[in-house]
Amino acid sequence: MKIVPVPVREDNYAYLLIDEVSKKAAAVDVYDVDKVISKANELGVNITAALTTHRHNDHSGGNKKFASQFPDAPIYGGSDQVPGVTQLVKDKDEFTFGDNIRIKCLATPCHTRDSICYHVTDDVNKDYPGGVFTGDTLFIAGCGRFFDGTGEDMIAALNYLGTLPDDTIVYNGHEYTAASAAFGKHVDPDNPAIARLEGILEKNRETTGLTTIGDEKEWNVFMRLDTEPVRKATDSTNETPRSQVMNTLREKKNAYRG
Repeated sequence: MKIVPVPVREDNYAYLLIDEVSKKAAAVDVYDVDKVISKANELGVNITAALTTHRHNDHSGGNKKFASQFPDAPIYGGSDQVPGVTQLVKDKDEFTFGDNIRIKCLATPCHTRDSICYHVTDDVNKDYPGGVFTGDTLFIAGCGRFFDGTGEDMIAALNYLGTLPDDTIVYNGHEYTAASAAFGKHVDPDNPAIARLEGILEKNRETTGLTTIGDEKEWNVFMRLDTEPVRKATDSTNETPRSQVMNTLREKKNAYRG
């Protein structure tokens, strides 16, 4: 199994999920179909499916063009609001892609009601840690806005992702890492994990695929609601409900200008 990011728009990521044995590739969050096809041709793989994390145009906007160019390729998504969807998926659905890739669907409603994260593992190469396409639910050191949900929903979504093995590699929907790390440092300035993330940023313009779920538990303030720095930054006490802490933290991130 191989995962190749394809930067699109200003800061979005599409991906190619490649089964190296069959040379089949699934396009994840197709926006710019031409760019994705160009990368597939460069890599010598055949696109045979599409996975969509949620309905927003910057992730699904290329689906209809994709369907016209790959009429036999299924398009997976979490609701019929996903353009071009042919295979609806729900929480805990599993299927095989290519010869060796196992895909498990994790429903994470909040950013949108139809948000699906895709946990991918290699059935043959057990040494590969696996990865998760998180769309706009989990960013490196951050999380998405709560367009269709609440702070409580986002807590549930991030906790769910937190049940994946710590070495699971994160493939998120946007290159927001610099802004997320800056806000994290503002909230939790003495956290050595955030300093480590800053080191990654210094060496890499594109950070997707370089970090793990375990890292998120160390540096993502939205997954560390019970820590003293987060409680202090949100004017919370130990008795403050976690959902209230999450809502306040999200509001502060929305207003933060660094």
